[in-house]
Amino acid sequence: MFCYQCEQTSKGEGCQTLGVCGKDETTAALQDLLLQAVKGISIYAHRARQLGAADAQIDAFTIQAIFTTLTNVNFDPERLVELIQQAITTRDAARNLYESASVAAGVVPAELGGAAAWKPAATLDGLLAQAQHALLPVRFLAESKEIADLQELVLYGIKGVAAYAAHALALGAGDPVSFAKIHEVLDFLTHPKPTAEELLGMALAVGELNYRVMEILDHAHTETFGHPQPAKVRLGARKGKAILVSGHDLHDLYALLEQTKGLDIQVYTHGEMLPAHGYPKLKAFENLAGNYGGAWTDQAEEFNEFPGAILMTSNCIQEPRLAYKQRIFTSGMVAWPGVLHIADQDYSPVIAAALAAPGFAEDGSDEEITVGFGHNAVLSVAGTVIDAVKAGAIRRFFLIGGCDGARPGRSYYTELAESIPSDCLIMTLGCGKFRFNKLDFGAIGGLPRLLDIGQCNDTYSALQIALALARAFDCGVNDLPLSLVLSWYEQKAVAVLLTLLHLGVRNIRIGPTLPAFLSPAVLALLQEKFNLMAITTAEADLAAMLA
Repeated sequence: MFCYQCEQTSKGEGCQTLGVCGKDETTAALQDLLLQAVKGISIYAHRARQLGAADAQIDAFTIQAIFTTLTNVNFDPERLVELIQQAITTRDAARNLYESASVAAGVVPAELGGAAAWKPAATLDGLLAQAQHALLPVRFLAESKEIADLQELVLYGIKGVAAYAAHALALGAGDPVSFAKIHEVLDFLTHPKPTAEELLGMALAVGELNYRVMEILDHAHTETFGHPQPAKVRLGARKGKAILVSGHDLHDLYALLEQTKGLDIQVYTHGEMLPAHGYPKLKAFENLAGNYGGAWTDQAEEFNEFPGAILMTSNCIQEPRLAYKQRIFTSGMVAWPGVLHIADQDYSPVIAAALAAPGFAEDGSDEEITVGFGHNAVLSVAGTVIDAVKAGAIRRFFLIGGCDGARPGRSYYTELAESIPSDCLIMTLGCGKFRFNKLDFGAIGGLPRLLDIGQCNDTYSALQIALALARAFDCGVNDLPLSLVLSWYEQKAVAVLLTLLHLGVRNIRIGPTLPAFLSPAVLALLQEKFNLMAITTAEADLAAMLA
């Protein structure tokens, strides 16, 4: 295997025997082949769309299959083999769609090879042998490492886009324009001999696409659950039976809350589900008890200690300990061998496990934190913020957020947040917030100094706030007293970064390390054009940002 798609990749170069995430060689190989098959789907789907033909089922399978290959999503070889088989069936449907559209348009359909004609082996051993030809080091030799690195940058961006598109689709917000672009990009990645300039241009196009998809997801969330509002979230447990929901999918949380009404079971959020407490339709459930624990990286200890059932939605699953493996469940595209998967939102097994578990013997502390500062909530008090800036009460804005991870060096984000002067306002989002979101930062200009904007996809909210401030002060985003310091771990963070670069945002700091798939030449180009930089120390970076 060879995988370097996440920040924690081995030695900062690539995992070659076992993924730091827990992915073994078999899982890695099957994910590579699934992507090969999905590219074949897109080759036909892209050409069919050029002739005016599309199929919603083909689109849905494509984004779900791509999402499956995101870091910490699917570790189950059996399910991956099934998905490869489904991909070939879907590719056949896409080919028929293309050929029918060609006939209708009076053109001769092209004979397509490569991923469009690839045939998976009939056995697992055969599939693993095929995967050896798809390894990145093979492409490093065939195409040059710089070109292969850029292709992976584009692909990882599309993986992030697909994750957000899948979340939106689960809420009924499918977007044919976005699906068309995803197919176009995957088709492009099969073209021979692309140039570095073409690939970089496509990477920025993926950033533009991600902005659109994040906007669609934002609308899907707010139309379904209401606009987030500032809300206090209890951190201590309540006595009684309990279910913990982790991941990102708010629709899964909503379905579980509906199914547990009146059952005397308390439902807690974990990780990136914390922002759910700001949405009025979710907050209205009396059985939504609070938040338990922190970021996904702490799940082994936290899940072990949690005395109830656990539902893992979307990505961020780690290998379950035996102590809780029989009471953890997956949904959506998440899978782990031996863990029961809920495919139809019937959470009866989760509820049964919660009732069988001891639950909390007594109430915990009354400690609370505040969430719910989405763009609608913040912009409703924009006048107060603008007046505070003009009066000198707010000197600077900092956005510190993104993905958390386990690699040493992430204490930087805690140190930075703690060191920011009291006349500066801090915005945060993603699971990186757990490095400092329980600290007391006080208030500024009538607002809490720490504004929790939401999940990683709520970068869209942060951008709306920044764009509104830029309009209010009649300047560009880069001219605002605003510093962006991002932590990254997986491919959604890559998509977000590409969005920021597409919008021309400069002076972004990223860490704790730079992506292994950014070659020195590409990194130099990004530094020259956008002044993208790696974090150094909290003290030095803060001094530079305040200068």
